[in-house]
Amino acid sequence: MTDIIADSLTRIRNAAMRRLESTELLHSKTIESIVSILVQKGYLESYSVEDLGNNKKSIKVVLKYDDNERSVINELKRISKPGRRIYKGKDEIKRFKNGYGTLIVSTNKGVLPNDEAFKQGVGGEVLCSVW
Repeated sequence: MTDIIADSLTRIRNAAMRRLESTELLHSKTIESIVSILVQKGYLESYSVEDLGNNKKSIKVVLKYDDNERSVINELKRISKPGRRIYKGKDEIKRFKNGYGTLIVSTNKGVLPNDEAFKQGVGGEVLCSVW
């Protein structure tokens, strides 16, 4: 596997389609940052990092559903891929889906949501979008 971010997003998407309570993701600092932003923005219920031994970790993600048992995530999409990187300046990431969605951007100040990156005046690689 070469793209751990796409794999993690697909695992979340598949678990939401099957209406599972939780799912396991491979651990990396970037994935942990993305998941923490999704929890902060209200797309996921919670997450926890579990130690598997042999210096391996996993992230257990608890999914969030509305009153009608539908996932609160309508679309979770990988934007920048290993074969084609997508970079945006601070002015280009101001709003996404009229404020209903979130772009997750990898900047020189860490992995940030688009509104926070705009406030700090930084652009970067657009990792994924969620709404």
